[in-house]
Parts: sequence; structure tokens; C-alpha cells
Amino acid sequence: MSARATRRKAVNLIAGIIAGAAALLSLLALGSILWTLVARGLPALHWSVLTTSMAPTGEGGGLANAIVGSLIQVALGMVVAVPIGIMAGTYLSEYARGSKLGDVTRFVSDILLSAPSILVGLFVYVLLVATTGSYSGFAGGIALAVIAIPMIVRTTEDMLSLVPVALREAAAALGAPKWKVVTLIAWRAAGSGILTGILLALARVAGETAPLLFTSLGNLNWSTSLDKPMASLPLTIYQYAGSPYDDLVQLAWAGALLVTLGVLAINIIAQLALGRKR
Repeated sequence: MSARATRRKAVNLIAGIIAGAAALLSLLALGSILWTLVARGLPALHWSVLTTSMAPTGEGGGLANAIVGSLIQVALGMVVAVPIGIMAGTYLSEYARGSKLGDVTRFVSDILLSAPSILVGLFVYVLLVATTGSYSGFAGGIALAVIAIPMIVRTTEDMLSLVPVALREAAAALGAPKWKVVTLIAWRAAGSGILTGILLALARVAGETAPLLFTSLGNLNWSTSLDKPMASLPLTIYQYAGSPYDDLVQLAWAGALLVTLGVLAINIIAQLALGRKR
């Protein structure tokens, strides 16, 4: 027994060391990425970058239209994705248990959750761009919505499944109809978790580039019209990062820093919301 206990302690120690080393390696990789972004992006990040539109090299352009374009397309995508995702997740959790339609819906949602974003871009390209004959900010927003919907669906279903059945039974015993039990009891109890899923989906789509290559395309000029090509920050970073001109490369680093800070802020907010709920 003493030898077995000693062996178990040794194995436990080795496993703890390996897990700690893996966590440390992950933190070092993340820290290296953040340090590179700050070291290269911060010197190029000044006020004119935020207030000046994109321009050819040597003309002192900025990223204002790309920032606004990203905000518009992400906002459009979330406006479309949030109600669809919440309602679909609610259906799967509250109404479709054991039904074939619920199983099919859950299966399709899981497939979309793991599908490469470039395939989503191609799908929206065929659906909207090819049929209308024009790239547009609207198509870009829809592509981002398709990416965000399955994340919201999965999070909503999981959070609602954690709500105790006794709460639903108590409301039903008092004569509350099903829709009131869902909206006033289940949604309220799972609100923080659902909000966390929405914020995580927002962080995911805010940095997407591949779908926008096939949908909104990008635009050097200032454009807020949803039926025309629209600039976006991730797409601008992709275009500028491979440029042979130093000023455009510096703008790409500045844009990468802005995207990283935005996504990091969203993730921190999501974790704080989830921590309060726990």
C-alpha cells in the first residue's frame, strides 16, 4: 500500500507539472503575440489613424472608414443573429426535447458551429452577391450573422438547460402559460449566460476576414451604404499586411492592435458577466 501510494503521488506530481507547463506555454505564446502587437502597433496608432479614411501610400491615410465599416457590419450581423439564435436555442431547450425536428436543428447548428468561415463566405456570395451582381456591406453582415447564430444557439440551449425544473414547475403551478414561464422565469434565470454567449459570438465575428473577402470586398473610399462594397478593419489588415510600402504595413499593425484590444475587451466583459452569475 505504501509503494502504491508513493507511485500515485509521483504520477500526480508529474501530471501536475505537465499541465502547469502546458498552461505556462500557452500564456507565453499569448504574451508574445500581445507584446508584438503592442510593440509594432502602438507607435503607429495616433489620432489621424482614427479620423482619416484609407488612402494610397504616401498620402497619410488612416483607418476611419474601415473602423466604421466593421462596426456597421458587425452590428448588422448581431442584430440578425441575436434574435434568431436566442429563439432557436429556446426552442431546442424548451419545446423540442425528443422531437425529430429538434434533433435535426441541433445537428445542423453543430455543423455550422464547426464549419470554416470561408465556406460561409462562399455560401453568402452565391446567395446574395452572385444573384445581385454586386458586393455589399449587407452581404458582409449576413455572413457574420451566419457565423454567430450557431454559437448563440448552443449557448442559449446550454444555459436554459441549467435552469432548475422546479422553477418552471412552480410558475406552471401558479397558472402561468408556457410562454410566460420561458420569458419571465427561464430567460431571466439564464440571462447572464445567454449574454455571455452573445458577447463571445460578437468577439468571434469581429475578427473575421475570410467571409468579407467574398461579400463586402472592401472599399478605399468612405461608404456607409449597405448596398455597396464596404471597408472593414480585418480585411484592411489582410490587404495592408502584405504591402511593400512601410506606411501601409504600419497601418496594418495599428489595425491589428485595435482589433485585438476590442476582442480582448469583449472577452473580459463576457468573463466578468459569467463570473457574477457563478
